[in-house]
Amino acid sequence: MGNAGEVRSRVSLLAVAGWAGLAALLIAAFLAALGGLNQSIYGASSFVQGYLEAIADDDIATASTTPGVALDDATLEELGLPADISTAMLRSGVVESAPEDIEIVDDVTNPDGSHTVTASYRLGTEITESTFEVRPIEPLYGVLARWEFADSPLAVIDVTAAHNPLFTVGTLTLDTRATKTGDELAAFTQVAQYLAIAPAVYEFSYDSPLLAAPHVTVPASAAEQVAVTVDAQPTPAFVERVQTKVDEYLAACAAQKVLQPADCPFGIEIDDRVTSEPTWSIITTPQVTLTAGEDSFDMPPTEGVAHISVEVQDLFDGHYYTLEEDRPFTLALAATIRPDGSIAIQLQ
Repeated sequence: MGNAGEVRSRVSLLAVAGWAGLAALLIAAFLAALGGLNQSIYGASSFVQGYLEAIADDDIATASTTPGVALDDATLEELGLPADISTAMLRSGVVESAPEDIEIVDDVTNPDGSHTVTASYRLGTEITESTFEVRPIEPLYGVLARWEFADSPLAVIDVTAAHNPLFTVGTLTLDTRATKTGDELAAFTQVAQYLAIAPAVYEFSYDSPLLAAPHVTVPASAAEQVAVTVDAQPTPAFVERVQTKVDEYLAACAAQKVLQPADCPFGIEIDDRVTSEPTWSIITTPQVTLTAGEDSFDMPPTEGVAHISVEVQDLFDGHYYTLEEDRPFTLALAATIRPDGSIAIQLQ
């Protein structure tokens, strides 16, 4: 009986040892698999690649909520940016060109556990690289690695909307006066700052019946501050509408049966006796040209010619004659667009 008991004890010990060894192997395999996941799917390189691929997919919601992308008030203050800086460009449909052919070319582990990750990609027609500093944050489920950008990759774009507060970027039209009050709202040229996902290329422009700005392409690298001017200028339709108003104004002046039409740029003084109603006509109408001034679109002094026909009696010898005379004049004006889209003209 004693021998049988010893045999059973040995078998039990061997079974325990076997199970313990199997458990150790399973734990080792689990840890190895976990380590592999943390090096690959949950690694720093994958974190950076995922951010760039979100931009490439125009999934700006995912890209902008990637850990370390958003800027808190303290960071904005540290960067010298206003707390109410616009985030209106952080949406889909705005990016003109996003990173393509993304490849992680370097991933260096730093002594503090952070990583320096370098990505290569094509942006538009250019092949370029960006380097990102990422650091670990609280693991997912306590075991799977998670990361955040040590410095936000968001770009800051300073937009100067010249001569018109509106501009278009991608499919979005924005108003640079959105966060302004008081006298700032009336400025002819507006400046505003916007946070933008980066790296990416943006195209700025503006097109309306009265104003148009050339398309300007702006590449924005990660954590870069760039500037763009959207230079709105009068369209031919704007000039035509001002020309129509000038023509109507001069026609109203010519309709006045007096020597000196009121509030008009032309007139005449006659020493002899006028014996009929003067008749004015416009021989040459000033042709409108508009250029941007400090607070309006201005037409410089431009020549025109009016003609007067009137019956007159000479005071010296009493004879009657018809006075026919061309009267050159100049006309200058300032034009602005009212909020309702109508045009206001101020003669100068």
